[in-house]
Amino acid sequence: MRKIAFILVAFSLFSCAEMQQVLDQLPQGTGVLSQAEIGNGLKEALNNGITKQVSKLTATDGFFKNETVKILLPEELQTVDKKLRQIGMSKLADEGLKVINRAAEDAVKEATPIFVDAVKQMSFNDAKNILMGNESSATTYLQNTTSTALYTKFNPVIKNSYTKVGADKVWKEIITKYNSIPLVKKVNPDLTDYTTKKAMEGVFKMIAVEEKDIRTNLASRSSDLLRKVFALQDQK
Repeated sequence: MRKIAFILVAFSLFSCAEMQQVLDQLPQGTGVLSQAEIGNGLKEALNNGITKQVSKLTATDGFFKNETVKILLPEELQTVDKKLRQIGMSKLADEGLKVINRAAEDAVKEATPIFVDAVKQMSFNDAKNILMGNESSATTYLQNTTSTALYTKFNPVIKNSYTKVGADKVWKEIITKYNSIPLVKKVNPDLTDYTTKKAMEGVFKMIAVEEKDIRTNLASRSSDLLRKVFALQDQK
């Protein structure tokens, strides 16, 4: 364990000549990995999460029937939902929840290129910190490096998706009917902003699922590189 930690620190602090001296002093067969191998292994793990998990969200019911990421109504609209059901409009209320999730499913298709760019830009220091960090370090890295770009990209896409899946019409009808009920406090929620943020949360949750699996399940390390790189993590 101490050798592994020492190797990783040396990668970031020593010059090439000093690094070689360190490596020469280690016993043969220690399985030392290069900076490139460690970086490429982490990139492969992140790309697996993007490919295997984020893509699931783009399918019909990718959000709506996945309890981990299903988008529920914001607190303000829970009152609307309850009132509509009380006056016999449960079907409309159900449709309102479904179309929010449909819009997210449609919009998440735009996430992959942003993630791929973030993974390409990962430095060795980023990779080292991710590898020796906790079970969600890679997910946290993506959150820190992509959230602003994702929101900027998602927000107009969600707005277009609302029109595409008919969510704008459904929610216009819901809000109009609710606001016409005597004595209720009128509402005018920003559902585009809300759905954008919830869609982003869902994306990161699914990447975290894959990251945890690779870190804890040896069978999920589907390549020699993943097995070698995460063997370092196992010994920390």
